[in-house]
Amino acid sequence: MTGLLFPKFDQLYPNMIGLDQITDMLQAATKDIAKSVPTYPPYNIKQIKDNKFVIEMAVAGFGKSDIEITMEGNKLAIKGASKDDDNQDYLYKGIANRAFERTFTLKDTIEIKNAELVNGMLKVWLENMVKAQDAIKKISIQTKED
Repeated sequence: MTGLLFPKFDQLYPNMIGLDQITDMLQAATKDIAKSVPTYPPYNIKQIKDNKFVIEMAVAGFGKSDIEITMEGNKLAIKGASKDDDNQDYLYKGIANRAFERTFTLKDTIEIKNAELVNGMLKVWLENMVKAQDAIKKISIQTKED
């Protein structure tokens, strides 16, 4: 049972026989993982420039005091817990104010520049601080005539 995620093992390594069940196990594991991944609240990740990014998260109903953003190692965690207003008499309540937690794994060179909450959208601005020694340099080749 291989699918789009993993090609048949014998297609990748034709001299390996009987190991196709490895891809079947990986396929089954990824389906289980996909079911457990949270989908609330929805978010976007946009690249603004080569080294600048923004995470946009729809957090309608949450105020600044309801959201906590922390960074531990290379893990960015965004948590939200809204004060429930059970005392209100709703005819219909379609806006979920349920608590959430989203985590993102960031590269070591990514820094959080700032965060803002505007019109129900939380925006977390990130920048990849590429060190000079990590940047790719093109070396020109000299000849004796130069």
